[in-house]
Amino acid sequence: MANHTGWVDFILVGLFSQSEHPALLCVVIFVIFLMALSGNAILILLIHSDSRLHTPMYFLIGQLSVMDVMYISVTVPKMLLDQVMGVDEISAPGCGIQMFLYLTLVGSECFLLAAMAYDRYVAICHPLRYSVFMNHKVCLLLASGCWFLGSVDGFMLTPITMTFPFCRSREIRHFFCEVPAVMMLSCSDTSVYETLMYLCCVLMLLIPVIVISSSYSFILLTIHRMNSAEGRRKAFATCSSHMTVVSLFYGAAVYTYMLPSSYHTPRKDMVVSFFYTILTPVLNPLIYSLRNKDVMGALKKMVTVGPVSQETTK
Repeated sequence: MANHTGWVDFILVGLFSQSEHPALLCVVIFVIFLMALSGNAILILLIHSDSRLHTPMYFLIGQLSVMDVMYISVTVPKMLLDQVMGVDEISAPGCGIQMFLYLTLVGSECFLLAAMAYDRYVAICHPLRYSVFMNHKVCLLLASGCWFLGSVDGFMLTPITMTFPFCRSREIRHFFCEVPAVMMLSCSDTSVYETLMYLCCVLMLLIPVIVISSSYSFILLTIHRMNSAEGRRKAFATCSSHMTVVSLFYGAAVYTYMLPSSYHTPRKDMVVSFFYTILTPVLNPLIYSLRNKDVMGALKKMVTVGPVSQETTK
């Protein structure tokens, strides 16, 4: 028990310690962070300001952008500031807060992607009843439910993880306080908790995957029956964008929380986490804007309104 550590600082052995050019990596991550913030902020602004985007689909996309902004802000600023300041420590309360926010946002996004799949199912398979099934009240309930279920995940796992005794090294072999990396420092038997966490993650992933798989199975059947080639192309383009996001996000989540520990190494875990905590928030606005005529039209309108309004005032 002499080596037992309670509420003390942890050491984050992150990405920069694994890199041969940490300064260059720091600049790259900073640029990616700015791209994620600006891309999602622009998408949120467009959806809020353009009346043509005041639809359930874009409301849910806006919620995804809000989650992505918070998602990347939970980990990256701390990591970059520590690298610049030459600090690698995080307090136990800080670690717990970071873990809670991260788990809440991961869980919320899991269910939000399922809500987005349901929205596409109703729009394509039941277009005449879309305004009934996806009215404003339903959209608010879906979004609120996603945030609530995500916060339940955070409230369940964070207190249990942070109350385990830590009597091994204080070094968290990760760039943020992710549950599996923190659990490796515990000196007590965590097998029961790991089993419960596995079951919890199965439910958190299984329910949305069932909704998404069912929705897109019906969507593909409906697209196949369409007589209009233009309708098939538009429906497939919309769904393929969403499926790209789903594949990236759920693939990384399954690796992190559902594969046995024998498949994990600290380097692999950091690479996978880097991909879906830092790169995914950059890709989402690109996927939903560059491949979407309505969003690109709203962006062109916003860009051209400024010069036109200035000329009229003169």
